[in-house]
Amino acid sequence: MSKAQLNRTKIASLGSDDSQCHILHIDMDAFYASVEVRANPSLAGKPVIVGGTQGRGVVVAATYEARAFGIHAAMPMSRALRLCPQAVVVAADHAQYAEVSRQLYQILISITPYVETLALDEAFLDISGSIKLLGRPVEIATKLRAQIKSQLALTASVGVASNKFLAKLASTYAKPYGLLLIPEQKKIEFLHPLPVGALWGVGEKTEIKLKESGLNLIGDIAKLPIETLNRIVGEGVAAHIYELCWGIDDREVVTTEVEKSIGNETTFGEDLFEATEVEAQILRLVDQVAARLRNRDLSAKTICLKIRFHDFTTITRSKTISSYTHNTQEINQIARQLYRNLNLQRARIRLIGVRAESLQPTNQANFQPTLDQPDLGWPEAEIAVDQARAKFGVAAIKPARLISEQD
Repeated sequence: MSKAQLNRTKIASLGSDDSQCHILHIDMDAFYASVEVRANPSLAGKPVIVGGTQGRGVVVAATYEARAFGIHAAMPMSRALRLCPQAVVVAADHAQYAEVSRQLYQILISITPYVETLALDEAFLDISGSIKLLGRPVEIATKLRAQIKSQLALTASVGVASNKFLAKLASTYAKPYGLLLIPEQKKIEFLHPLPVGALWGVGEKTEIKLKESGLNLIGDIAKLPIETLNRIVGEGVAAHIYELCWGIDDREVVTTEVEKSIGNETTFGEDLFEATEVEAQILRLVDQVAARLRNRDLSAKTICLKIRFHDFTTITRSKTISSYTHNTQEINQIARQLYRNLNLQRARIRLIGVRAESLQPTNQANFQPTLDQPDLGWPEAEIAVDQARAKFGVAAIKPARLISEQD
């Protein structure tokens, strides 16, 4: 059963009994690219690629028009443009994506407080307690998609099922802008014709092992004795995928887990070696990371710097501070000092990354004020900057050091 076939048949192919289906998985359609098209409606209907525009840049996201040419995330931009020379390339606006994600989250928690975010553009919802108030699961999913389109001018695909694995699989096969219900009594009928790569946790190496053993479909694995599967992929993996083959997934929607880290990195078209250029790029990345922290209402206690050299040797350095921060200036001071402590002496740098770790919700994080701290200062200024960027785009305001002659 192909994705195209499922897209055509939608709910009707599997029936409409959603009585045991209290888990939704929502996945925004081509999220980053769709946000860019929303900001610039003249891009609608065109192949749009979001990502780095330099020689070593990579694709972050692409519209479905661009995907039709075989373009996908993490592909080198140079290859993407060979596949589709007429594509429009747009630089990623992470602050804007984070703000839209925050707005999306507000919509989701208006449906249920049991929301588990997986990324900026996808989440699980447990709607068990919302059914009496808002209607049956498919009805809730339909209203949710309409609310997102109305309030955000973006589209989302939703999977409805009895557990997280099936719901996520359903949203994948519903794309783009679809809704797919997998009734509990029809889950085996849905699962067994699918390729083994559709199983959650089956990576490339495991998929190769399974196919080399003649196991191409999920149904092929389900027919095997578990002892045979143990010999093929090992006991731990075998037990996991065997349960999934029968649609079994007991994991609950977790609402209390905080993101483990937030970071950005960039690969340069030409190697950097001047300290002033490197520190300017560190500031650029810090500016993005700090904005994402504030937009997610998170603060960090550990700041990490990643450097990759021209020979692909990679090093990381980190510093844990005494209190939490989401302040651009403070994070930049830490990251810049981590770089200076390396004493690289004009080493050729291919990639720089900045990451904030040990995160806490800002309202739960401890901050250490100083005696000479003014009543108003950088925090208030950065909030104003975030608000301006949300309204006018990330390029509206930037640190003075990052303003080039071309701006």
